[in-house]
Amino acid sequence: MKIKAAVCREFAKPLSIEELELAPPGAGEIRVKVAVCAICHSDIHYADGAWGGDLPSVFGHEASGVIEEIGAGVEGFQIGDHVVVTLIRSCGHCYFCRDGDEVLCEEEFSLDRDGPITAADGGRVAQGLRTGAFAEQVVVDPSQVVVIPDEIPFDSASLLACGVITGLGAVVNTAGVEPDSNVVVIGTGGVGLNSIQGAALSDCRKIIAIDISDEKLSAARRFGATHAINSTREEAAVAVRALTDGRGADYAFVTVGVKSVIEQGFRLIRKGGTLVLVGMPASGEIAGFEPLRVANDCQVVLGSKMGSSRIRVDIPRLVDLYRQGTLKLDELISGRYPLEKINEAIASVNRGEALRNVIVF
Repeated sequence: MKIKAAVCREFAKPLSIEELELAPPGAGEIRVKVAVCAICHSDIHYADGAWGGDLPSVFGHEASGVIEEIGAGVEGFQIGDHVVVTLIRSCGHCYFCRDGDEVLCEEEFSLDRDGPITAADGGRVAQGLRTGAFAEQVVVDPSQVVVIPDEIPFDSASLLACGVITGLGAVVNTAGVEPDSNVVVIGTGGVGLNSIQGAALSDCRKIIAIDISDEKLSAARRFGATHAINSTREEAAVAVRALTDGRGADYAFVTVGVKSVIEQGFRLIRKGGTLVLVGMPASGEIAGFEPLRVANDCQVVLGSKMGSSRIRVDIPRLVDLYRQGTLKLDELISGRYPLEKINEAIASVNRGEALRNVIVF
């Protein structure tokens, strides 16, 4: 099948719109017609070469759409189902899946070994982040797909594939934040705003947003932050201690992958506090901390990948919250672009103008 897709052929270069060949779904696979794919910073980092990977590649992993073809042996889905498509590919039976850690699945899938995308000359094109959704169609494993009600808008639904489950899940799943906690969220982009939503849903006492953009801090207030600190004008550690009886926060969520910000996070938590690393720096980046203080103050450091999500449980729950008006999704969308203007959409994200830009097919 011929599809149009945005292809990365060189790191840190504009994506080109090309016609590619998408293989039909094999046994145990599903083909989805993409309706919307949101732009995540992870796509941009990969396209810039921050985490390596193969080229050429089609990125894009926050997708929603309609099932158009189902491979042999797939159960629980029907052609015409509206779905969210994620990058989380899980086998259900390995050591980690049995323990509920689907994001750590250690299985190698046939799609990992032999991706479904080829170029016009027959050369292989990598399926970026196991999805390749900057394209009209995707072929994925059923474990990556969750059926949603038909009335949920595709653009809002696409955000559930990564940004929402990553930010909110870090609070609710990874850290298990208790009610009445004092929480700091560093970085109030698409993921950070959802950490703020997670803290609000967890009935936290103080939800302190830290950013360098007044506009994004204003958005943080709308998403549930009780306090906002612009770290270009205030010393964040001093301001956080002043808001927490001089002790520091119970939890700090670092939602940007920047070494200096991760190191700052240690200065924001109290004795016995927890630092949660949500944003991912480039490969090889090394952050420093004082082990004596971490040990002496009984502090905890947690890594959080994709919000430790179990998508078949978490996404339907989030859909219910959205339908009740408790979870904000529509408000996260900054701009809608056709595929042909994807480089403009990415440039807008890089300039810090967007919470989430989406590509609409």
